[in-house]
Amino acid sequence: MGEYNKVILLGNLTRDPDLRYTPTGTPICEFPLAVHHRYRLNDENKEEVCYIDIVVFGKAGERSKSFLKKGSQVLVDGRLTQKRWETAEGKPRSKHEVVAATVQFLDKNGAIVSEPEKNMHF
Repeated sequence: MGEYNKVILLGNLTRDPDLRYTPTGTPICEFPLAVHHRYRLNDENKEEVCYIDIVVFGKAGERSKSFLKKGSQVLVDGRLTQKRWETAEGKPRSKHEVVAATVQFLDKNGAIVSEPEKNMHF
């Protein structure tokens, strides 16, 4: 059987995007996304919030930095990856993040912004 790695998230940025460049000049934009899950349990409304780091490469990353800010709502389509590293004390660490394939900017009502430069498919 084949493998499948696809993630679709709708959420809000918890801080302004951070843009940096690789030594070869490739733009990399990163931003944290808060995704909410609301449900009812024993006649009580509950809410879970999950914070996911999003990574956007290339021109789409530069556009994300230009158009997005803390609180912006976006629809992200991408793949799940895992970063691994060691602390200064030699302890292994890891975290999951989503590498975006598509970032769609949404307006205040949650509708996709129709301007082509604001919706990036790559």
